[in-house]
Amino acid sequence: MKASNRKMTQKVLFIVFGALLSSLNPAWAETDKEIQEKALKAREQSQHGAMDHSAHASPEGAAGKFRGVFYGYLPCHEEDCNGLKMTLSLNAKNNYLLVIQPAKPQNRESFEKGKYEWNDTKGVVLLTPNKEAPQRRLAIKDEGTLLYLSDDGAPLPGDQDRYLLQRSDRAGNREMHIH
Repeated sequence: MKASNRKMTQKVLFIVFGALLSSLNPAWAETDKEIQEKALKAREQSQHGAMDHSAHASPEGAAGKFRGVFYGYLPCHEEDCNGLKMTLSLNAKNNYLLVIQPAKPQNRESFEKGKYEWNDTKGVVLLTPNKEAPQRRLAIKDEGTLLYLSDDGAPLPGDQDRYLLQRSDRAGNREMHIH
């Protein structure tokens, strides 16, 4: 009887511990493979007429055209780092998620969330993180291409094409509209 109670207690503790860990809700990034699988599912559904996009079509026009996922592979100035894979997701209500993954041994992705302001007049996207961190600036080349700038808004040294982030539908390597 004691053995079965002990096993039951262990199982209950395991379940409670698992629920506790999942409730902490750390930022989990999707892998490229998961994103591609979602894109394929979305493409299959749209080809078979199963999706109705009228519910979230943007009647305001310009405000929605800048939303999307922007990808880039920027230079890295750290030792043993070949570059920085950056993924910037500009979402509804001017929220953003920036994922940075250095291409080096023992790399760790970093995540940054905050608000963005898309200013066509000034030609800049301003990213303001939720946590105490400096704002980031990106120049608007067009609605599908952003140029990463220094903290003070000046161009970074070297070939500017190395600092580009392209929206997924422009880059041709991802599907932007995924359900």
